[in-house]
Amino acid sequence: MTLPSHDAWIHTSHTLLPTWKSISLSNQQSTIPISISRVNQVDAARLDVEMSAMLKEQLVKVFSLMKPGMLFQYEAELDAFLEFLIWRFSIWVDKPTPGIALMNLRYRDERAVEPRDKVRTGLEGPGLTVAQKIWYCVATVGGQYIWARLQSFSAFRRWGDTEQRPLARRLWILIQRLEGVYRAASFGNLLIFLCTGRYRNLIERGLRARLVYGSPNMNRAVSFEYMNRQLVWNEFSEMLLLLLPLLNSSSVKNLLRPFSKDKSSSSAEDGTACPICLATPTIPFVALPCQHRYCYYCLRTRCSAAPSFRCSRCSEPVVAMQRHGGAPTE
Repeated sequence: MTLPSHDAWIHTSHTLLPTWKSISLSNQQSTIPISISRVNQVDAARLDVEMSAMLKEQLVKVFSLMKPGMLFQYEAELDAFLEFLIWRFSIWVDKPTPGIALMNLRYRDERAVEPRDKVRTGLEGPGLTVAQKIWYCVATVGGQYIWARLQSFSAFRRWGDTEQRPLARRLWILIQRLEGVYRAASFGNLLIFLCTGRYRNLIERGLRARLVYGSPNMNRAVSFEYMNRQLVWNEFSEMLLLLLPLLNSSSVKNLLRPFSKDKSSSSAEDGTACPICLATPTIPFVALPCQHRYCYYCLRTRCSAAPSFRCSRCSEPVVAMQRHGGAPTE
């Protein structure tokens, strides 16, 4: 077996060198596919909502001494003003919103992304153009404000009533259909976002404004432990707000009374304070047969609401009531 000559090796190398250079250049120009965490993008939107709520709460406190209910009439304008402030000092000046900044994200114009002659990290690319920023403001601030005002106006004018004029009724049906189409499109966009990880909402998809990492080496500013704890407390508070109105305060007090440590003070107040309103009775009545003192209004309303009402102090059934020192009444 004879080895190839030296000239054959040189000829082969010169033949394959252009092919090798073209392959390596194409690999350098191809964009490295990146995967932006969907959780980060959703968390950024949630944090922006919380930031708007905090600003709104502080702004409402400024007008707390003014006429009650005045801000309620201009709630839509107040929300639009706060959203405009956030847009003006973040998106307009090429900065991320507070929630996006906490998640180490930024907006990138996907239309202007082109491959370069060097290996890319997948995060390069220009920010939003002036036109994209203006349309973003029109859609997020102006669109939401107009839609909120349109819904409140149509509800106030009762366009949905059957006895309204045909034109108002048609406008109401058109509003409902537009809302249904928008919700269906938003749901479809959500499914696509969960599959591809691009464009959280229809506005970002229409503007081709994609969220990418601001820095490839920066960690999450909000830890998962903190977010899990916050979610647990939010759900727990919502559950309490749902259950507390369903509980009877007097029954809860009676249930917890045996475990109370301050039994001496309660026994001392048996003959003076009403066990329902905890005030000194102005028209004292006593429950029979236990002889515990109540306010007339408190005892009468409880007996009328529940025929099997039990005394709030001793849990004995109340069969009648009488004025303190008078004749008994049923």
